[in-house]
Amino acid sequence: MRPRTAALLVTAVMVVYLALMSQVAVWLFQAGTGLGISLAVAVFMLPVVGIWIAVVNLRFGIQVERLARRLADEGGLPDTSALPRRPSGRIESAAAVAWFDERKTELDEEPTDWRRWYRLAQAYDLAGDRRRGWESMRQALRLSARSGGGSPATSAGPGSVTRPAG
Repeated sequence: MRPRTAALLVTAVMVVYLALMSQVAVWLFQAGTGLGISLAVAVFMLPVVGIWIAVVNLRFGIQVERLARRLADEGGLPDTSALPRRPSGRIESAAAVAWFDERKTELDEEPTDWRRWYRLAQAYDLAGDRRRGWESMRQALRLSARSGGGSPATSAGPGSVTRPAG
């Protein structure tokens, strides 16, 4: 299943869940008791927070997809097909860390290039460090927006570039 299809499917399931939770909140509120009203407010907050999280993540995914398309059009999308893989399909840890070190060296040469931040984000992801991968991708989005393309991400400043564990 393609990531975009999976994201849309999960979002659709979440919308149904959030609608059901909203209905439960209405029933609790209609109960009219102090406890029922308190629980209704708490239960209603779940869908509100869930919708906010879904919107933020979908927006981020769309921005990253646009950036990937732009990088592919330029011929700069990294090719990881030659990296050795485990039977599960994941990149071997030593190869992922070595590939990360190469991307880090590229970034050190030109730290304001969004393309290099994008590739670093991919390197973090291959090494299994999703949090730093997301931070690096947000920095790529910010720099891309400054250079005349894409949309800025919402978080502030880049984090430090640290070698992934592994």
